[in-house]
Amino acid sequence: MKQSKSFWCWWLMAFLGGIVNGSAASDNFTFFNAPGKDGVGFRIVLQYDYSRSYQAKTDVMGKPTQGERARPIQTLIWYPAQASATTHVTFGEYLELATTQENFRQTQEISASILAPLKKDYSDALATTMWATKDASAESGSFPVVIYAPSFGAPAFENADLCEYLASHGYIVIASPSLGARPLGMTADLEGAEAQARDISFLIGFARAIPQADCSEIAVAGFSWGGIANFLAAAQDSRITALVALDGSVRYHQKTAKDATYLQLADLGLPILFFAQKERTLEEIARDKRETNDAALNNLVHADLWIARMHEMVHGAFASFFQRSATVTAGWYNDQITPQVVSTSYNWVARYTLEFLNAYLKHDSAAMDFLKNPVTKNGVPPLIMDIEHHEGSGIPPTISDFAPKVAARGFDHAVDVYSEQRASDPSFRIEEQQLIRWADALSNSGHFNEAIAILKCTVSIYPDSWLAYSDLGDTYRSAGDDDSAIKSYKTALEKNPTNEYLKAQLKMLQK
Repeated sequence: MKQSKSFWCWWLMAFLGGIVNGSAASDNFTFFNAPGKDGVGFRIVLQYDYSRSYQAKTDVMGKPTQGERARPIQTLIWYPAQASATTHVTFGEYLELATTQENFRQTQEISASILAPLKKDYSDALATTMWATKDASAESGSFPVVIYAPSFGAPAFENADLCEYLASHGYIVIASPSLGARPLGMTADLEGAEAQARDISFLIGFARAIPQADCSEIAVAGFSWGGIANFLAAAQDSRITALVALDGSVRYHQKTAKDATYLQLADLGLPILFFAQKERTLEEIARDKRETNDAALNNLVHADLWIARMHEMVHGAFASFFQRSATVTAGWYNDQITPQVVSTSYNWVARYTLEFLNAYLKHDSAAMDFLKNPVTKNGVPPLIMDIEHHEGSGIPPTISDFAPKVAARGFDHAVDVYSEQRASDPSFRIEEQQLIRWADALSNSGHFNEAIAILKCTVSIYPDSWLAYSDLGDTYRSAGDDDSAIKSYKTALEKNPTNEYLKAQLKMLQK
């Protein structure tokens, strides 16, 4: 099977600033941040998501597709490891992984054809020694998990320097390539973004198979297109407890974000660190053909939001992979923005990512102090970056965030908690059906008093709801309080006089 065009999407994206000009590679990139106390192990797992198909039933010739049709998930894992004298991997070895990100049994001929232009463009970087040691012995302990989502159609190793850095500081980092829903390549639409979001959730599930993984603390980091896929994943997967976006496309692909009706930015209550590229002029914005939404971050009203503005970084510079390519970086630099300045900026992106994760996944107070410091106090050179913090404004309007507050105060105070939240945030509102489903779950598990309290809260918010009063009657009856059940059924019947179920319940109880 020939390599599909999906592999080449990342290389040809014009917004990365690359114009194929035949220039030689130059490894201008330097990662100078200090490693943590752990060594870095690196492992590759070639697996499939059998819940999804990827290859079509027939090939381009109309013949039955040979081999596995399930979705391939080339999984790269960086992890805290014991110190080892074994040779570390080179950048060139990472580059070779591009040949098997979609076809695990790629032929030597096609592998060579894929690698030839890459090796030419990255000739000066191929021998660069990285931090990771392949299959090194894992360090004992329990470590938070970071899922890395690469940019549009990009390989899983596009930010290997960041992934290694986090692993050396006590994180298990897992990544897979950015593949579209099918071999035609990543697509700049909801289908493509959702395919990558499902990959993120697949990798979270896979993390449970790693003995050292602490799956109660999971962050998702994503660059560019991976920075919309991770928002989609976080909107649907409550296992994600923090989010990092490297100039995420949630700002730039407004239509895709709107098409995902379940992605309500105001509902996200998890901590978020968002890195933004250098400021664009009004003329640049006007020339941008994408439907941008530069105000998207303003909608994250319930998130504990940190916005780091990187004043000397273009979009593509947020991936160390692209910084190493003279082809991609052509046109990036001028007298002010030099390769050294961009490389330095990337190092600070990595440092702030680490401190953010330490603050929210490891609950490190010193890391939180670091985030709150003026950037100059942390040693950031002038004009590199600034950071602003917006504390989340109360509880997001979801049951999963409202419920802990109610449980902490006591279920009898559910109405009070709701009223206080509405007073501080008039936009806060929980739908009637959400509350009823919550009460049903409580009742079904035998927690009748708690279910009654939630239904009382429901009828106080939705006083005209016959269904809420009917459910309240059912719950009173299950709890053995027939008198209260009768009162609730009568109120429900007043609001829905023709309902035969309510009439039957009252007839039975009033015998």
